[in-house]
Amino acid sequence: MVSLYSDLIDKLLEQISTMDKGAKLPSERQLCQDYEVSRTTVRNALGSLVSSGVLYQIQGKGTFVRERNRENLSNYYSFTEQTKRNGKTPKSIVVSFNIRELNDKERHVFDDETLEKVIVFDRLRLADDTPMMYERTAIPYEGFEKITKDLLEEVALYDIFDNCFSTKIANVRERFQVSSLTKKVAEALNLKDGSAALKITRFSYDREDRLIEYTVSYARGDMFYYETSYSPN
Repeated sequence: MVSLYSDLIDKLLEQISTMDKGAKLPSERQLCQDYEVSRTTVRNALGSLVSSGVLYQIQGKGTFVRERNRENLSNYYSFTEQTKRNGKTPKSIVVSFNIRELNDKERHVFDDETLEKVIVFDRLRLADDTPMMYERTAIPYEGFEKITKDLLEEVALYDIFDNCFSTKIANVRERFQVSSLTKKVAEALNLKDGSAALKITRFSYDREDRLIEYTVSYARGDMFYYETSYSPN
């Protein structure tokens, strides 16, 4: 059911991308026939797109297009700056914030025997109050001791690095995977458990090639896509 539901969302987003803002979608009965799925699957998919702000519904009249485009994740080096460029207001809610010893995964990732503690925080990223991404970040505690939960909610992380610690990101490596949302993350993003997502693992290095950010993000599959271009040799 999850695969049918996710597949229908993708197909509906393709259909919506060709429609004007305010255009009316076909009836639930017609969508069932067009995509050969059950009415439950149609209602769940429409409900998800309504929750995400792509569609809106008027009782007794139908379902209508609010947004036409998903965001290209290849442009999202900085969520805050990219969201502003898209004419929307970014917001970060720090869901959790801890200073602790590294776990086994983090010791492997940072590969630094001198590193004793990390600052680990979960953030919900919103655009115009619509939940867009959920991410967990780990950064070295040593050298960044002044970072607090309140500061992270007020200032973008890369601006904190730059303005508070005179540290700039010199190199970023990212890994993209298709994933599904856990119940906890899905609830934070106002989606159903198991909804499709793009998982982005980011490793950010400073000018001394020191890893200073390790982030795992989950971007909504109904709001983001990844596109790149290249010239074959």
